[in-house]
Amino acid sequence: MGKYRKLGRTSDQRKAMIRNQVTNLLYHGKIRTTEMRAKEVRKVAEGIIALAVREKDNYDTVSVTAKVPRKDAEGKRVKEVQNGKKVTVYDEVTKEIKKDQPSRLHARRQMMKVFYDVTEIPAEAKGRKKNTKKIDMVAKMFDEVAPKYESRNGGYTRIIKIGPRKGDGAMEVILELV
Repeated sequence: MGKYRKLGRTSDQRKAMIRNQVTNLLYHGKIRTTEMRAKEVRKVAEGIIALAVREKDNYDTVSVTAKVPRKDAEGKRVKEVQNGKKVTVYDEVTKEIKKDQPSRLHARRQMMKVFYDVTEIPAEAKGRKKNTKKIDMVAKMFDEVAPKYESRNGGYTRIIKIGPRKGDGAMEVILELV
């Protein structure tokens, strides 16, 4: 008896499909798929959410000073003449950053193994590359999803049957976050 469903695909195709569906489930909140696929995706997604919940507060806040180029009203760098050369002027800025502890860093890397890159395209710029932005799914897991589920002990997803598919009769379901 195997520990997973083969879903009629080779291992690399199956892993890619599961990664894609897990990424879409956690980005959009719900997906529509077949029952067998949903049960496989659920295993991976619940593991990732549990990892995020367990490690969400496991960081140190560190104060760092950085040199940042000074900019004018148009957003261009300010330059001064020193010894006959134009040199960019820098300001020192103090920032507070989150420094992951080793266990949270490991969790972050485990999540990055599963997630695909997500690019958000604004509705008014459909079909253009301008104003697109990459979504950091790992940060979304730690900052948005994990606080929502910190009081739950598992059971982060729900499968709702919606009936057989018209073409081949496979049972279709909606897999959603609770």
